[in-house]
Amino acid sequence: MKSEVKPSKRSRALVRKETADAYLFLLPSLIFFLGFVIFPIVLCVWTSFFDSTMNAKDVFIGLSNYRELFQDKIFLGALKNTFIIVVVSVPFTCIFSLWVASVIVELKGWATSLFRIVFYLPVVTGSVAVTVVWKWMFNNYYGIFNYLGNKMGLIDQNINWLGDARYALGCIILILLTTSVGQPIVLYVSALGNVDASLIESANVDGATHLQAFWKIKWPQIMPTTLYIVVITTINSFQCFALIQLLTSGGPNHSTDTIMYYIYYSAFKLYRYGYGDAMGVVLAIIIAILSAIQFKMGSSND
Repeated sequence: MKSEVKPSKRSRALVRKETADAYLFLLPSLIFFLGFVIFPIVLCVWTSFFDSTMNAKDVFIGLSNYRELFQDKIFLGALKNTFIIVVVSVPFTCIFSLWVASVIVELKGWATSLFRIVFYLPVVTGSVAVTVVWKWMFNNYYGIFNYLGNKMGLIDQNINWLGDARYALGCIILILLTTSVGQPIVLYVSALGNVDASLIESANVDGATHLQAFWKIKWPQIMPTTLYIVVITTINSFQCFALIQLLTSGGPNHSTDTIMYYIYYSAFKLYRYGYGDAMGVVLAIIIAILSAIQFKMGSSND
């Protein structure tokens, strides 16, 4: 039986030096992470137990902010709106992106690149610019949707799309969808392009249909990409804020409030920082639970 070779003192010293050097290189990022991620999270959780306002001394109130949350009709409405956005946008974004990617990946190289640019353009375009264009399209008086609706006889009079509670949230979801599909399409095109073509050819030779080849061969291989897209899209949908702020400011009558917007409204308009932090903690817990469920379901399908 061979005896284990013990590392020399020089080897141990080299390992310690390399480890110390590695931590020194990581130190700037670690300081940034601790100062701008971990510390704000801890401070947010701590402040959520206080009645914290701008002009008064913080008063410890325990779980009162959390109890008030679930008696607050505006918060419950914002929670409902947020879940509606997530339930609609996440499946649609994934299914539509996969369908588009499956089509354009079969095209010639230049055509695939062109479509990727077209669909990804809203992602790299500033959210303010995109929102201004959509706001013009939904305008009550001279918007293109009212113009086309009147010309085609679909509507009898102009609709106040963003000012009517019946339509405002649907308009927000539509805009969110158009700005959310770009990245998933690019990711799916890349994932589908990496599927082993020989397996597809073998399946076709054996008489498999396109659906069977996709479900049995392509789908398992793009599952990690799908899991990533589902998780990221879910998180982005829960954090929908810019569209609400720029288009409706939560109106009319809080009908388009989301949790993120109501956090902003409570903390920076009503100056109830503790109450806003409590909402932030609840939102983080919801996102963490859903992400864990999604990872569990994704890993069980591997």
